[in-house]
Amino acid sequence: MLGAQQKALREKKGLTREELGKRAGYSTGHVGEVETAKRKPTLQYVESVDRALGTDGVLLTVAQELLESKHPEWFEEYALTEARARRLYSYSAHTIDGLLQTEEHARAVLSMNVPTLDVERVEELVSARLDRQKLLTRKPQPTLSFVLEQVTLERPIGGVEVHKRQLEHLIACAELRNVSIQVMETNVTSHVGLDGPMILLETPEGTTLGYVEVQGVNRIVTNPVWVGDLEQRYGIIRSQALSPERSLDLIKAMAGAL
Repeated sequence: MLGAQQKALREKKGLTREELGKRAGYSTGHVGEVETAKRKPTLQYVESVDRALGTDGVLLTVAQELLESKHPEWFEEYALTEARARRLYSYSAHTIDGLLQTEEHARAVLSMNVPTLDVERVEELVSARLDRQKLLTRKPQPTLSFVLEQVTLERPIGGVEVHKRQLEHLIACAELRNVSIQVMETNVTSHVGLDGPMILLETPEGTTLGYVEVQGVNRIVTNPVWVGDLEQRYGIIRSQALSPERSLDLIKAMAGAL
């Protein structure tokens, strides 16, 4: 998302790609390729753009963290932007959101990856996923909203005991003041989330970005019209799901039955 952040900050300054390129000493094409994630920027590039935009090291900090990340390259920029988010809204269709997974549940999910990952890589990814969960208790507290499909709570990934502890962990997360968890029941007759999972993030600068991923193909959404569509869709998804209170009761009942 460094490219997405660059684009948002550039547009906030009222600059075209060509104008930013001239200020930073790079071609219009170079600037565009970074923004569309077709080119990985160097630290020298980020330093120049950071100065040109007058962002006081914001982009440079993100770029330096990017080089140290344990996440897969395609996920790195998203994870760094997520860590800084003021608000996050997530709809999960097939798995429990990674921010809410226990260590053993995450390990079970990642161990099922195809192509198969070696044990060392699985452990790296588990560690990275747990690092992301610092967002839940970060200061200042972000506002976090999750909608989970009921099937994600019924499927005993990792076995019954792992599943029970995962449900208990969800209960603990739902009781955090800044976290809302809702369940979309399987028997609903109206559902606008059938196109699949999605995430909305609001950055500290007030920019809202979308993120969609399916079968290892991901996309960061910066187009205001598309982001607006995702916001509208998420609002309707929340209205179609159980309330946070009823969702918590359901999760407690499911955990108690195991």
